[in-house]
Amino acid sequence: MNKDRLGAFMDAVIAIVMTILVLELDKPSAPTFKAFWDLRINFAEYALSFLWLAAMWTSLHNAWHVADKISNRTMWLSMGLLFCSSLFPYATSLVGHYFFSDAVQGFYGLIVIATTGMLILIYRSLAKDDTRPDTVQYMRHVCRLLLIDIGIKIVGTILGVIFWPPLASIGILIAAVFIAVMRRGNPVKYTELK
Repeated sequence: MNKDRLGAFMDAVIAIVMTILVLELDKPSAPTFKAFWDLRINFAEYALSFLWLAAMWTSLHNAWHVADKISNRTMWLSMGLLFCSSLFPYATSLVGHYFFSDAVQGFYGLIVIATTGMLILIYRSLAKDDTRPDTVQYMRHVCRLLLIDIGIKIVGTILGVIFWPPLASIGILIAAVFIAVMRRGNPVKYTELK
């Protein structure tokens, strides 16, 4: 299958999901700074979800740049990733309304964990699709980072459900910062792979 066609489709769906995020934001009850301040949790969750989706899109963009071909397995895993991602606006809206709910924070955490899990499976699948050593090395490197990332999210979500619900969102933020910092030290140069 042509990787560019799948990449374009995924770009479009992720862009729509990111756009729907902003449409889910509540309007202030009055045109005042206090009314905007009252929505600070909504805006913070929006920013967190947008940041996470942007990081995921960037990661996928890099993967499509590195891989030469994809299989039907990768295509269907990508559909699974898009399914999980499509739940972000709904989950983000819920967290904005029920920030201190363990069930809602747990649901949000599960959506992020499932999406990350699909991303890991896609990277593993791409390593099987394109067996050039540099490509496999790159995919394995990213998978190792994502395994740490998903571990942080799992711990944060569990702690949020058991102890204090906002820990789920905090864990997701910590994982996003971890990935952003660690990805800067990528040992494989994309231009060397082509």
